[in-house]
This record gives sequence, structure tokens and C-alpha cells, in this order.
Amino acid sequence: MSVVTRFAPSPTGFLHIGGARTALFNWLYARGRGGKMLLRIEDTDRQRSTQAAIDAILDGLSWLGIAWDGEAVYQFSRAARHREAAERMLASGNAYRCYCTQDELAAMREKARAEGRTRLYDGRCRERDPSTAAPGAPSVIRLKAPLTGETVIDDQVQGRVVWQNENLDDLVLLRSDGTPTYMLAVVVDDHDMAVTHVIRGDDHLTNAARQKQIYDALGWPAPVMAHIPLIHGPDGSKLSKRHGALGVDAYRAMGYLPAALRNYLVRLGWSHGDQEIFSTGEMIAAFDLPQIGRSPARFDFAKLENLNGHYIRNSPDSELLAAIDQLLPHIADGPAIAAKLTPHVRAGLLAAMPSLKERAKTLLELIDGAKFLFADRPLMLDQKATALLTPDARTLLQDISSQLAAVEPWTADGTERAVRNFAEHKGLKLGAAAQPLRAALTGRITSPGIFEVMVLLGKDESLRRIADQTGLA
Repeated sequence: MSVVTRFAPSPTGFLHIGGARTALFNWLYARGRGGKMLLRIEDTDRQRSTQAAIDAILDGLSWLGIAWDGEAVYQFSRAARHREAAERMLASGNAYRCYCTQDELAAMREKARAEGRTRLYDGRCRERDPSTAAPGAPSVIRLKAPLTGETVIDDQVQGRVVWQNENLDDLVLLRSDGTPTYMLAVVVDDHDMAVTHVIRGDDHLTNAARQKQIYDALGWPAPVMAHIPLIHGPDGSKLSKRHGALGVDAYRAMGYLPAALRNYLVRLGWSHGDQEIFSTGEMIAAFDLPQIGRSPARFDFAKLENLNGHYIRNSPDSELLAAIDQLLPHIADGPAIAAKLTPHVRAGLLAAMPSLKERAKTLLELIDGAKFLFADRPLMLDQKATALLTPDARTLLQDISSQLAAVEPWTADGTERAVRNFAEHKGLKLGAAAQPLRAALTGRITSPGIFEVMVLLGKDESLRRIADQTGLA
């Protein structure tokens, strides 16, 4: 059997982090078995579905590196096929027309709840002769669900799950306006798309029982099911925005690398021994459903940041530069920064990358650490740099500047030698001279090596920045 999975988001908002993990699990399971992962946009809620949300889902998956097979399927466009399936069940006696009014249904629900019953519909139309209905009376098509026995799902994550049929309603398959319900559409689409494995959040577990009954009524085999626990916050509560319940686009804008986010997501609820770092190939080879735990995974921003830092440190410098280029359109000051990245600045950024990436956990931190390369003059000093550049320190900088002006060629060794000689002549430690230089050249008290900074900036720019802080400009 060729494995076919599917990711089926509703386009009513962004691709949230839980949806991204579900897509990843489906993709890994299919790829690891030489199968396919299909994409279905479940856009039957016409009022809430938007093209902007569809675009965000497609863009988010592409950025994460999760590629689906074939064209995306749009559920709304298949409404005629869904109606056909409902009519088929009606003809076979596995469904029936229900003419109950809204008032009747409300009274049924109230009575059932008062009696403590979970089956809210009392089945009064199950055996009703349609000819007894008023001409033109609106009706829905309901599934004629079994009244006794059990509905069973052998779930690949949750294990054997059993529902008593007496507690399950005759659910609506087709509304009175002829539109299919979610339950019917999902079953028909999964069957027609030849889906063999349904991997989704365990908030759909109850749906599995109802969908299994529809499969049985249509005479179709149900796919293998795996319902994965949801993601919770670090405190164990339902994931919220303060925990990380954000769209994938927000993680991109925060400077996370797609490979790092993939690696983090695959470990949210799935384990492979003690291994934490996975290449894409290792994920595909190792991923399997039985290793998914039954307890909710807990989202931890600190772990994600540390993992992202690992990926930044181990990424080729040219790839990080490309990642910055891809990030800039998605952050507020990105266009302004992009305009400053001239070929000369880009060359400097690439040269500084080995030092910059050792300190950064996100691409935003990487960009922030590199700002000295393209900062406007006179440099804006941060609070610590301002405090460091006392009147005495500025006087010291004037003296150092005259020494540096004589350095030729302008190299890291040459500038270091000049500053060391100056410090020794003044009876100072090297840091006493280097730190004011760092503040004047970068606007901060931390940066890549100061002599590397001077080479990256060049002689003229370095001397001008020093002059800006000493009043000699």
C-alpha cells in the first residue's frame, strides 16, 4: 500500500504553530515511506475563509520547507460530489430526511440535557415517510447511525478508542440548503484522495467516531488514524499568544530559521531516544507514529531560541546572509536596512559573520549585532557606551586616533600593534584603550573583535567615527 497523508487546514486565519507541527508530522510520515502528502484547503466556511489566510498557509508551509504533492484541493469546489455521497446513503437506507424544525430540535436538546443524555436528537424522523411532510418543507439529510453496539478506532497514538453507539447522534450530512457538513466533506474527500493515514490533532478524536460511521455507511474502508496531543504552554495550560500560539509568519519575523523551527516542532511530542538535533534526512528516516506521546507537548521559547542559536552557529555564512535577505521584507525596518546593504556593506557583513553568529540566537540578533556596519554618522550610542565615553576617555581617543592615522597598511595586526604600543606607552592595559574605541566605532560595549571591526569599517570610516566622538569632526 502506498502511503498517502494529507494536511487539511481551514483558511480562517494564519498557519498557527500547532497546524505547522501537524503538517510536518504528515510530511515526515509520508516521505519516510516513499508516499505522498496532499494539501486540502477546507474552505467550506465561506464567511470566515479568506484568500489572505490561504496565501498565509501556502507561504508558511513553503517557508518551513514542507512541500505537498500535486495541486492543493479546495473543499468547497467539491460540494456536488459531497451531495452525491449523501444521496447515495439516502438511497441505500443508511441516511434519511429529517423535517424537524428549529424549535423542535431545541426542545429535544433541552430534554436530553435535562435527562443527562449525550444523544441530543431523538431520531423521530428515522422511519418517517417523507410523503407525510408538508409540500416544500425544508429538510436535512441525517446519517442513520447504529443505535447499539460500539464504534471503535485503533488509533496509532491514542490506542484503542471505543464509543458506545447509543451516545452518538444521527448527525446531519446535508443541510437544508444543500450544503454538506464538515463531517461528510472530510470523509468523501479523504476517500477520493486515496488518503491512507489521517494524522491530526486529538481535538478531532470525537470526530473520528462520527466519520467512521459515515465510512461504514458508504461501504468504504476507513484510513488509519493517529490523533496527536495538542501543544500547551510551559505552565501546562492551553497554548495562548503569550506562550507562542502565533502564526508561522510571526516566527519568521522573529528571526527563526526554518530548519531550526522544523527541528523544534518535530520534538514537540515525538522522541527518538535522547537525540535533540535532527537533519531533515534524519527526521524522515526516524519519524514514526508510535513514538508520539499521549500527553500534551509543552512549548518552550527558551529551548527554541537555544536550538535556533545552534543552527545559526552551524550555518554557512553565505546561507545566513541569504536568510537575512529573505527576512528583511517581513520586519518593520527591513526595507530601510535593505537599502543600506550595498555590495561593500554586504561584503563586510559576510566577513563579520563568523564573529556575529557566535553571539546571536536569532536572525534579528544577528542583524542587530551587525548594525555598526551600516549605521549612520554620527553614531547613536547606547546607554552603556555613553557612560563609558567620559571626557577622559574621549581625550584618550584623540591621542589614539593620531596613532591610528599613521597605520599603513590598515590591517587587524597593524591596528592592534598601534593600539598596544599606545597603551604600553601610557601605562594602560589594552582594554582601557580598546573599550573606548569599541564604543566610538560601534556605539556599544560589545561587538566582534575591535581590530576586526576597524578593518571591516576601513581606515577612513574608523577615523571619522572616532572624530565624531572627540569633537574633531
